[in-house]
Amino acid sequence: MNNCPKDGLPANPKIIFMGTPDYAVPSLEKLIEHGHVLLAVVTQPDRPKGRSKKRVFPPVKQAAKRFNLEVFQPEKASDREFCEVIRELGPDLLVVVAFGQVLRRELLEIPRWGGLNIHASLLPKYRGAAPIQWAIINDEAKTGLSAMRMDHGLDTGPVLLQEEVRIGPEETAGELHDRLASLSGDFLLRTMEGLTTNRLTPIPQNNAQATYAPKIDRSISLIKWDRSAQTLSALIRALDPWPGATTVVGGKEIKLFSSKVADRKRLDLTPGRIAGHSEDGLLVETGEGTVLIRELQAPGKRRLNASDFLRGFPLSDGTFLGR
Repeated sequence: MNNCPKDGLPANPKIIFMGTPDYAVPSLEKLIEHGHVLLAVVTQPDRPKGRSKKRVFPPVKQAAKRFNLEVFQPEKASDREFCEVIRELGPDLLVVVAFGQVLRRELLEIPRWGGLNIHASLLPKYRGAAPIQWAIINDEAKTGLSAMRMDHGLDTGPVLLQEEVRIGPEETAGELHDRLASLSGDFLLRTMEGLTTNRLTPIPQNNAQATYAPKIDRSISLIKWDRSAQTLSALIRALDPWPGATTVVGGKEIKLFSSKVADRKRLDLTPGRIAGHSEDGLLVETGEGTVLIRELQAPGKRRLNASDFLRGFPLSDGTFLGR
């Protein structure tokens, strides 16, 4: 990548916004609300969804259509043909929020100011596709937002601005996702202001401190009850709402959501055994301590709080999960 221009970003830069899921929508809306010049929006192609496999618009496309913005949906945004489309538009800056593709040098070098990415972690920690989930899996006390000048690596560019965010002890990935999404719009605007006034200095990341957050898949969902309550509660919260942590009981796989550590230290327990239940949830023994499960989901059914779930799927005290 070329070095950052020495003068500030123009006060009214011509922007192409690149994003796909609902996480990116608040950032797009903030740019529109504050009068920034948006030449176009780039998002992923429409994908089939649900049992009907009907193709649906990505959330960013839905938002862009509300504001009558031009939308492009390339299969590969860095292909030569699409790079020529972007070149013809003549942007000053690409703003990238959860777009979902690695952007190559050929695309990033088209705008004079390259690409600005808002990433949901405190870089260089948790580079990659699932920083929110992995921060919770690893039981971090904090995460945050990073504004990064993009290069051709995976979240490796110099950092312009960061905002630290505490993770609640019982916060799920879905709750943290929504909180960071709502913060990211104002954070993006502060970054833009800092760039237009030339007050931000790009700071190279320390690659020796980098950690990675690969895409979440169902292979990590199965609960191993011999682990500690702290570890298991973190995993359940990280996979809430998707794909959901799972366990087996009576030959059926059920999903577990919205957990908390009830006891951290007890060791005289039998992992996976139901120790009791109340209006608050289902209490399960682990390898170290007990975990409270507030919500569960049976196969083919909807997610329910524990008391409602147990009415239709009885689990008596002493029942073993995971067998």
